[in-house]
Amino acid sequence: MRIRRKAASLCLLLATAGLFVPSPAQAAGNTLTVNVGTVVRPVTHVASGGLYAVDTGSKPPLEQMYPLRLNHLTQPPPGVQQLGNGATTPCCDGLLAAGKVTSGGAQQFWRLPDIYPNFPYRWVSWADWESKVRTMVTARLNATGTTNVDGYELWNEPDWTWNTAAAGSFNAGWTRTHRLIRTLDTVTPIVGPSHAIYNHDWMVSFLTNARDTGTLPDVIVWHELDNDSYLNVQAHVNDYRAVERSLGITARPISINEYASPSQVDIPSVAVHYMAVFERHGIRSAERAYWYEAGTLNGLLHNNAPTSSYWPYKWYGDMAGNIVQTVPGSWLEGVASYDPTRRFVNVVFGGDSGNNTVRVNGLGALGSQVRVTLARSGTTGRTTNQSAPIAVSSATYTVSGGSISVPVSNMSALDSYQLLVTPSSGAATWQQRYEAENATVVNANRFSAGSASSGGYVGQIDGSANSRNQSFVDFLVNVPAARSYTMSIGYANGTGATATHGLAYNGSAWQTVSYPPTAAWGVFGSTASSTVTLRAGWNMIRLAKGAPNLTAGTGYAELDYIHLS
Repeated sequence: MRIRRKAASLCLLLATAGLFVPSPAQAAGNTLTVNVGTVVRPVTHVASGGLYAVDTGSKPPLEQMYPLRLNHLTQPPPGVQQLGNGATTPCCDGLLAAGKVTSGGAQQFWRLPDIYPNFPYRWVSWADWESKVRTMVTARLNATGTTNVDGYELWNEPDWTWNTAAAGSFNAGWTRTHRLIRTLDTVTPIVGPSHAIYNHDWMVSFLTNARDTGTLPDVIVWHELDNDSYLNVQAHVNDYRAVERSLGITARPISINEYASPSQVDIPSVAVHYMAVFERHGIRSAERAYWYEAGTLNGLLHNNAPTSSYWPYKWYGDMAGNIVQTVPGSWLEGVASYDPTRRFVNVVFGGDSGNNTVRVNGLGALGSQVRVTLARSGTTGRTTNQSAPIAVSSATYTVSGGSISVPVSNMSALDSYQLLVTPSSGAATWQQRYEAENATVVNANRFSAGSASSGGYVGQIDGSANSRNQSFVDFLVNVPAARSYTMSIGYANGTGATATHGLAYNGSAWQTVSYPPTAAWGVFGSTASSTVTLRAGWNMIRLAKGAPNLTAGTGYAELDYIHLS
């Protein structure tokens, strides 16, 4: 749904965004509660993605992409003809941008109907569509060095863009297209139905047909684009899971690959609401909607430099370890993480005005005193740059009963805020340990184990056949100086024999890492080591069972973490 709407005034903008703005008489304050000891899930930066977010070249610059730890994108297919939102030339071809997307740490869906130039799409014929599908899928099959296409999106918003009169019912069209693709490519996931809004009856109809015809999607997709959508995510997820159970369908990952209305997308505090509900309710990936200019990380950049909305996503990108429980207070909402190796609590919050409080519980591991730093993003909008966050305060707090309460005065309902809690002394100066479950995991799976660092690890790193099912883990790391680093790798290998992975970084030649056998699968404490020569700043390190230009690894190993020293 690519239309433009502008709020007539700040009050209308606040109202349409669904944000509560108390009058002075109402501004007694609310409390956001963070429970550090209650783990929700590993950090994977669920909401860090976008539709048409990345183009080739310097639009956007990789240096602006890295700090966001992009999770997932939806890009147009090879040969894109779509001219969205007044564009004069097509943008963001998923095949041409694939190398850049991989460098940024993301995976991507290809939105196949964006091969058409118009939106809403103008249907021609089944012969025309099937010819286009064959061409797009063949392009993917021929791209043997491209590893990050993890889904074909068969259609977009069929609830209002599918031409039933000319093409027949959407459900029948889904089945026909799904079957065609599977005659060409039996590996790449198929995702959908990508309705513009969640609708129970449509979902039941779609899934019933897909089940009965053997054409179920591998990832379920819908959009959350209404002004109150973040209030409805829990109900939509609960309803969808109930539909799955009622139809006997095994649980699918959920992707919300368009979120936020035009009036919301440039309000930093609204972004925080979406981050919080997507993390809280089990969404696998979510992507900012494309309402305006393509290739700008969906308005996080203007002229390739940050806007105010960039900063909550950067703070969210800084999260590591585990997402922990947050309990909102009225419209005061937030998302939080705890990194146990750095003893580092990161809270990103916003949505209410006046004088409010953030209460953080479960801080016993940080000592009797902690340092608390508070910053805000600003509210510049989409076309004004904000070069850095705005410092608010920094203070030392005494921990009482494992908790602190931090007052946040004179809040703006539009602004987003970051609260960092670290030990008052001995805090880490840079991140040395990177958990595998926080990294980009391709054709493998995340698991939990009590002996694993931070409680999680990556297993089933088994695929080596081709670029559609090769298995690897990509670690995007940031180091303070150009030099050689010793890299320790936490692992498990229950095969009884030495296993190997390929190791490469920043496009280097492959070297081999050996993993001697350990006591059992899922039991950690053993390490292997290697030396990596890294540049100052951002680097990508890949550990692979299979990847382009790699002779397949031998045996099998599970990954817990890497540690640089």
